[in-house]
Amino acid sequence: MKKIISYSIGFSFMLSLLVACGKKAEEKKSLADEDQIAVKIANVVQANSNEEIKASGLVASLQEARLSFKTGGIIAKIYVKEGQNVAKGQLLASLNLTEINAQVQQATEGVQKAERDLRRVTNLYKDSVATLEQVQNLTTALNVAKQNFEIANYNQGFSKIYATSNGVIVKKLMNEGELAGPGTPVFFMNATGSNDWVLKVGVADKDWTRLHLGDKATIQIDAFPDTPFTATVSNLSQGADQSSGLYQAELKLNTQGKKLATGLFGNTLIKLNISQQNTSVPIDAVIEGNGNDAFVYVVENGKAHKVAIKVISIDNDKVFIQNTSSLITQVITDGSAYLVEGSKVKITQ
Repeated sequence: MKKIISYSIGFSFMLSLLVACGKKAEEKKSLADEDQIAVKIANVVQANSNEEIKASGLVASLQEARLSFKTGGIIAKIYVKEGQNVAKGQLLASLNLTEINAQVQQATEGVQKAERDLRRVTNLYKDSVATLEQVQNLTTALNVAKQNFEIANYNQGFSKIYATSNGVIVKKLMNEGELAGPGTPVFFMNATGSNDWVLKVGVADKDWTRLHLGDKATIQIDAFPDTPFTATVSNLSQGADQSSGLYQAELKLNTQGKKLATGLFGNTLIKLNISQQNTSVPIDAVIEGNGNDAFVYVVENGKAHKVAIKVISIDNDKVFIQNTSSLITQVITDGSAYLVEGSKVKITQ
């Protein structure tokens, strides 16, 4: 009987203790609900924003050339190697001229024969033996023979390849003894002067419409991670690339004395010459960014209210946003990371 009474007293004590603890927890929770989070606020302002376009591409020579023979034939001699520097006017390759020289000789003899025929018929015409029509026909034949000679002589001159500028042979595409067709590239070369390098990038149509010749840009080339390069927009394509759908822009590089090569990869940031006023908030106020979507907190009736925003651009410590609501005049900066919707806040200086 004593044991039963003892157990009853113990159970009552434990129950009282749990009730007391529950009341304390409720009181603590109630006090926590009343806690205010200290925050700082900043004004939303209108400021000028200089928009920027990010792009990437490959370094290329401004004077790239795919050199070829005008006429077809067997390559007799190649005088340069890949990677070799060449000077403007330097002989790079020549064809076997046996066939071409024969064509020139044939055209020469054709002119000589046409001249003899015309002289003979002209004399006969003076003696009233030949007709005027015969004289006119042979005059035409002489003119045609001279033109054939000019064609053969011209082709003979372009049976050798010369460097079109000072540069380097990037690729040798054919070898001695191969049959080169008319216009088939034999060399790929580019100029190597300090003013001959560009970064070719692809941009979307909406960015292409905002670009202008002369826009300034900064370029970071992977091969020179510690050297920022300056550049200007020097050319804009007037049509989209059929494979990528992007529009090509060329940025003329200031090499700063660095040795560049075709194919180096680079990232660029193009600063547009378009300045416009946009709504600006401190970068510390922006939370939960995802692409152009983000949020800020504003104070309404002593509580934090979460507002969605659209980011246009970022400039150092300022974020330019679309002015989606003219009611947003102030945003929470310090303390925003600790807030949830409806948190009670206390504004501090």
